[in-house]
Amino acid sequence: MGVDVLSERAAMMREALQKSQSITDTMVSTLGSFDHRLSALETAMRPTQIRTHAIRRAHENIDKTSKAAEVILAQFDLNRQAEAKILKGPHEDLEGYLEAIEQLRSNIRFFSNNKSFKSSDGVLNQSNNLLAKAIAKLEDEFKQLLQSYSKPVEPERLFECLPSALRPSSESPGNQGNGKNGNSENQNGNLENAVYTPPALIPPRILPLLHNLAQQMVQAGHKLQLLKIYRDTRSSVLEESILKLGVEKLSKDDVQKMQWEVLEAKIGNWIHFMRIAVKLLFAGERKVCDQMFEGIDSLRDQCFADVTASSVAVLLSFGDAIAKSKRSPEKLFVLLDMYEIMRELHSEIETLFNSKPCSEIRESSMGLTKRLAQAAQETCGDFEEAVEKDATKTAVLDGTVHPLTSYVINYVKFLFDYQSTLKQLFEEFENGEQTHPQLASVTMRIMQALQTNLDGKSKQYKDPALTHLFLMNNIHYMVRSVRRSEAKDLLGDDWVQRHRRIVQQHANQYKRIAWAKILQCLTIQGANSSGGGSSAGVDGGSSGVSRALVKDRLKTFNIQFEELHQRQSQWTVPDSELRESLRLAVAEILLPAYRSFIKRYGALVESGKNPMKYIRFSAEDLDRMLGEFFEGKTLNESKR
Repeated sequence: MGVDVLSERAAMMREALQKSQSITDTMVSTLGSFDHRLSALETAMRPTQIRTHAIRRAHENIDKTSKAAEVILAQFDLNRQAEAKILKGPHEDLEGYLEAIEQLRSNIRFFSNNKSFKSSDGVLNQSNNLLAKAIAKLEDEFKQLLQSYSKPVEPERLFECLPSALRPSSESPGNQGNGKNGNSENQNGNLENAVYTPPALIPPRILPLLHNLAQQMVQAGHKLQLLKIYRDTRSSVLEESILKLGVEKLSKDDVQKMQWEVLEAKIGNWIHFMRIAVKLLFAGERKVCDQMFEGIDSLRDQCFADVTASSVAVLLSFGDAIAKSKRSPEKLFVLLDMYEIMRELHSEIETLFNSKPCSEIRESSMGLTKRLAQAAQETCGDFEEAVEKDATKTAVLDGTVHPLTSYVINYVKFLFDYQSTLKQLFEEFENGEQTHPQLASVTMRIMQALQTNLDGKSKQYKDPALTHLFLMNNIHYMVRSVRRSEAKDLLGDDWVQRHRRIVQQHANQYKRIAWAKILQCLTIQGANSSGGGSSAGVDGGSSGVSRALVKDRLKTFNIQFEELHQRQSQWTVPDSELRESLRLAVAEILLPAYRSFIKRYGALVESGKNPMKYIRFSAEDLDRMLGEFFEGKTLNESKR
């Protein structure tokens, strides 16, 4: 049973496998047929696919062309808008005009990058021509705007920008803050921290517009045109501002012909104008250049150099004319004033004109400073020589202080008002060595030159007593002036003590020469009674002395004293202390001698006839009359 069942099942499985193979064969046959049909279909559809792809590519190209055309048309439209604004001009709407120029540049870049567009060359030519016209109009606008707002600055407006200590009065606009009043160091010290406020040379609201215009011109390659417009406009305006102040173009010959008082005033004004020019006008111009040409460094510095050059030249030419003019003693202090202002302004000039285009201006300024220093130093040397060789015929008949002495001493005092300036000046030529001894040496040489000259002048007097009185007066004046000034610290105590001794020596010489002869009248050494007249002895002191001899001595004394009184009352000792000490010194030798003589021999005369004829003066009379000596009285006053 089991085998039958298994055989039956195996037969069934065989039958099933045969059916499956048949189905598989049928499927394979069918699929082969499909593959053949699909290949045929694909072959049939390929032309249609190619045409569809071409149509799609064509549509894409049409879209691209359409979009490109739209962009080009948009550029044309922007070009027309820009053209309309440019043709209208920049005056009414400068900001819109500048935007139109920028748009025009953008269009030029666009068409330059789209050369395939067949009309691009024509469009570029038209746009470039329009841009050139736009820049030309921009140039005109820049020039007109700059000229409209470039006006000379009135002096009054500049004075308002100065520190109050330097603001001039209405009477003398240039002379404030320049003079030396004996405290120049303090004045300069007060001005060190003074505030100067440069004026706005162009209104602040206009500067950004000018800046934008300048940038456009530079971008268009019009840098040289911009430089010329700016230089021509601002240079003349700045120079006019300088001239309005009162600065003059003077040559060396002009200076030489001018009266000293006039020239001195002009120099004082020039010093004031230099401060105003550097601290206000040039500083203001630098500010304008910095703002207008921000970001355009080369143009900024060149413009500033070109604009200021002529004004600087006008100012420095006056200084040069003074420095090169004929030297004279009175010019020393104005030369020092001028040198001082140049030194004061040195750092600011270096800062303002620090760029390469300004190098010539810096060199000119430094050159003037050195010429002023040299002229001042040479004038100082000339003064020393002039003092020693001074041959003025000014007669000092009364032996008082000679005008030369007071002039030289005042001169020396002024030198000490300029100590710091002289220190700087000496450093210009001494490589920075210690300058304190140099000033002392210069002062000492001047004082010695004065003494040498005074010795020569003293020999003009016929009376040797007056010679010594003259030298005593003048050297005392020198000593007293030095002791009361800063010169004492410089010349030293040794100089003072040495010259005080010289004063005393001349005083002693005066006493010896003026009073020796008259004092001999009050001595009768070795006298005997050989003379005429009675020789009656009143006391032991007059024993052996004749009345006639005593009368003769008293008569001679009276004549000589009256002559001395008349003459020396006209002489002058101007210093009250010196005058009193000299009178006292004379009284100390004269009055005791006179009292002793009268006491010893007066009785011989008093007992005779007309004693008042011989004993005309009491000691008190002599003392009173000595009080009239050295008062510088006229001849008529002395007689009275």
